Amino acid sequence: MNQDQNSRRVVAIAPMPPEPSAYALARYSRSPDSIENSIKWVHGHSSEKFWDQFYFDYGHASIADLGHVTICFENISELAAIRLEDEPLWDGQAKSSRYQNFASDRWFVPGQIRGSETEAVYEGIIRSLSEIYRLLHDPLKTFLSERESRPESMKPADYERTIAARAFDITRYLLPLAAKTNVGQVVSIRTLEKQITRLLSSQLPELRGIGEDLKEACQRPPVNLWGELSGQTVAKNDPLAPTLARHAKANPYQESVYSDLARHAKEILQGTGLDQPGTWGDVESVELMDPHHPLDEIVTTLLYRVSQAPYRKILEVVKEWSEKEKQATIEVATRRRGPYDELIKEFRSGYAFTFDILMDIGAWRDMHRHRRCQQVQQNFTTVHGYDVPPALVEAGLDQEYRQAMDAVRNDIELLRKKDQEASLYAIPFGFKVRCLFKMDYAEAEYISKLRSGVKGHWSYRTVAWQMKQQLAKKFPFLGESIQATPPDVEDALTR
Repeated sequence: MNQDQNSRRVVAIAPMPPEPSAYALARYSRSPDSIENSIKWVHGHSSEKFWDQFYFDYGHASIADLGHVTICFENISELAAIRLEDEPLWDGQAKSSRYQNFASDRWFVPGQIRGSETEAVYEGIIRSLSEIYRLLHDPLKTFLSERESRPESMKPADYERTIAARAFDITRYLLPLAAKTNVGQVVSIRTLEKQITRLLSSQLPELRGIGEDLKEACQRPPVNLWGELSGQTVAKNDPLAPTLARHAKANPYQESVYSDLARHAKEILQGTGLDQPGTWGDVESVELMDPHHPLDEIVTTLLYRVSQAPYRKILEVVKEWSEKEKQATIEVATRRRGPYDELIKEFRSGYAFTFDILMDIGAWRDMHRHRRCQQVQQNFTTVHGYDVPPALVEAGLDQEYRQAMDAVRNDIELLRKKDQEASLYAIPFGFKVRCLFKMDYAEAEYISKLRSGVKGHWSYRTVAWQMKQQLAKKFPFLGESIQATPPDVEDALTR
């Protein structure tokens, strides 16, 4: 064995506070020292001074990828959880609406309507959804258990859990965005800083409040319950990420860009019919776009984000514009951009496959987890209508569901006139949302194969299958090579 092999080492390092950890690894990459000596050196020097100089003054952002944190958010709304997870470089999970009963949970109430007449209207919508959610669960369990008898090989407890989960697959269509949930995340402190900035820049007060709470959590020592349970003696509890928390603040560009775009879109699209759903004609729920010019893609995506129209319909209008008219939209999206601001995600273009997908919010919530693609979601609304779970029709329970959703849609539209924010939280998961998914072929293959499997929810199974079909229509060999499962192949007891 030669000397190089004798000197080779693989060293696992115990968890450290994220800022000193990133500092040690940054120094390790820039010195001949061993990792132990780098850690010892950092222990005797100020991490805060290092972060001020190299990260915030010089902009060496990659350093912050070397420190990671685990943070949990409890009793936040589903709407807030969705926005919290809007990070490409994000690892985490939320409380599952497919496996847990949300009936006993409380609901988020926007602060500005508390104690007002509007709160009573809001609470009425939430209560009606909650009542139907509870009332449908047991009849659905009975129907499903009669349709899918327990195999002898399956334990009764496993069978009961599976049937209950399938019932929640259906009743979750009645959950509003106000439903409270928990989210656990593991992220780098670079992503954490972006997340705090984005939350503090949000138009929603709940998100700004979460951003402030997140800043405060970074200034405190983390909870070391595992160490306590393991009998560890901790000499000093350092704050989680104090330098990051001190510098994090709202971003003027992020605060204003989407409002600016919305005003611009309303003006420039006036008279095109794109603000009238009834004028769009037949639009497929999953549509793969033909390749088009990058400038047309960026302009269309920017306008898509602040409208409710299908991507193809907006693209048809944009293609007729002059170069100057297209550049005007780009200018609106960049004029408040500061020297260190990243372009908003709508500029992430050039992917070979762009799918415009209209699906129920609950199923989109599952698809939202895919990170190897770019997602541009339109605002939640009731204008696209709602989906009816097939099992409800088969069980003869769809009438109660339809009556509840129709009544709620009318109530939400009335609530919107009183308070737009409250009406947003009241929208149930069963209503549809439109979202653009931009990806390469590997991700299209992965989503189509994974999400069409029998373990999945029928809604996104259908979407995944249609993605394969759309690919096969335009690129036969690539589409037919995908081993996706048709939605009519079912196994209700596979989880």
